[in-house]
Parts: sequence; C-alpha cells; structure tokens
Amino acid sequence: MSGAASARSGAFSIGEVLARLRPEFPDVTISKIRFLEAEGLIEPRRSPSGYRKFAHEDVERLRFVLTAQRDHYLPLRVIKDHLDALDRGLTPPELPAGRVPTPPAPRVVVGGDDQPTPESFRRDGSHQRLTREDLIEAAQIKPELLEQLESYGLITPRHGRDYFDEGAVEIARTAGELAGFGLEPRHLRAFRTAADREVGLIEQVVAPLARQRSLDSRARAEERVRELAALSVRLHTLLVKAGLHG
Repeated sequence: MSGAASARSGAFSIGEVLARLRPEFPDVTISKIRFLEAEGLIEPRRSPSGYRKFAHEDVERLRFVLTAQRDHYLPLRVIKDHLDALDRGLTPPELPAGRVPTPPAPRVVVGGDDQPTPESFRRDGSHQRLTREDLIEAAQIKPELLEQLESYGLITPRHGRDYFDEGAVEIARTAGELAGFGLEPRHLRAFRTAADREVGLIEQVVAPLARQRSLDSRARAEERVRELAALSVRLHTLLVKAGLHG
C-alpha cells in the first residue's frame, strides 16, 4: 500500500510513521518506536501477516510522548499515567507548563498495551549553532559574565571554538538571574562539580545496558538516562527545599 493510500485508510506501516515523525523529531528511530510499544504507550494493530499497522491515533500518541520527553524530560511512567487517564476518560495528571499536544482521547487500551527542564533544542529537535554574540543577546547578559562562566567551566562551546547551543543560552540566562541576587559564577562552581558527579553516577548505572549492541538496548539505555536525569533533578530540588525549610 502506498503512503497516500495508507493516509486515506488510516493504517500506516512503521516506516511511514517514522517518515511522519522525523521532520519534528529527527532522532526518532524504528527501534525507539518499537521500544515505546513494548513499554505499553502505543498498541498498533497487526495485519494477518504480522506487520504493525498504526492508526492516526497511534501517531498522535507517539507525537505526544516524544514531545513530552523532549520538552520536559518526563519519565515514561509519568507520560503513561497521563495517557492511561485519558484512555479511561479521566482528567489526566497535570503536565508542567509547555507546548505539549493533547493526544486523542478517550481510547480504550486492551492488555499491557522528567521535573521540567529548560528547552535545550529547537522544536525540530536539532541543535542551533550560536555565536558568542548570539548567546549574549539571547541570554541578555554582559560579555564579562559569559567570560566568567567559561572560565569556571559552566559553559563550553559545543560546535567548535566559537559556537554554542541553546543549552548554553539557558545556563547563561539562569546565571544572569542568579547574578541579580549577588551569586557570581565563582559561587556556582559547586553546581558544576555536583552535575559532573551525577553524570558519572548515571553513566555507571547505564553502562552495562549501553555496552550491548542491539538497537533495543540502546533505546532502553537512552530512556534510562532520561529517567535517571529527571529523578536526579527532582532529588536535588527536594534536598534544597528541605535544607532551606529544615
């Protein structure tokens, strides 16, 4: 069946689903879609010959999951809670503020089928290449502050010596806001040290899975990293709150 015929019938192959999602989510793969199916987030029907056939509704659910992950780093279990509530016709748990589309609902699913973070990527999922001047203008900081952030290792170029990505903009903007309270980059070195330690710990946990060569294992490793990162941010926030109010 051709792509046009599939669109009219509302039944897409996994390759056609990939083609529809790739413009908005360049990193999505067939392995990723299969992984999300295995985790119970979608349930495409099967043709008599055993091939997956995705409905429009399945594509929209995938778009919702991928957007929630990319824009909010939400763990899959949180996203699944939201979808399960919609499937039962209930009011879903509130998602962090952001541009997350609501999937079609309600939908009855039969049988088995991350704390908000600043956006570090464009809506199409690709990295931007920002010059030093671009970063300063976007973050609304002074050049001197950027120099200090670089000197203390809080910001490093991503695309060569003079280019940065949007993640650097968010860091610079946040550092600028903290500077308004008298916290200078030299005071923020502890955040960099703590982040490096967390990265090392997460890498240790995920290493056995990441070393496996199968595409499914890589997808699971990516999800494990995403979930551990979200939990790490949540724990950090809770510990700071407890310390301030204890």
